[in-house]
Amino acid sequence: MKLELGRCLLLDRLVEANMTIEQLANHLLLRPERLIDLAENKRVMSLKIALSIADTIGCDIRELYEIIPSPHLAPSRTE
Repeated sequence: MKLELGRCLLLDRLVEANMTIEQLANHLLLRPERLIDLAENKRVMSLKIALSIADTIGCDIRELYEIIPSPHLAPSRTE
């Protein structure tokens, strides 16, 4: 099944982890502005950043975005 990324849930996960964007940025050695761009859906997280964030705040990587099943079927491949 094809999945689409919905809204970024980073701010929700940070509240649950009792952590600020600044604290997360310091821990990951990133600029807070980069994390703000992710949280505001201006950028999509790379897998590397998503794994680092999930590990740091103690959540599953799938909890960082809304996951939306795509109603469209992938085209079948013919050989």
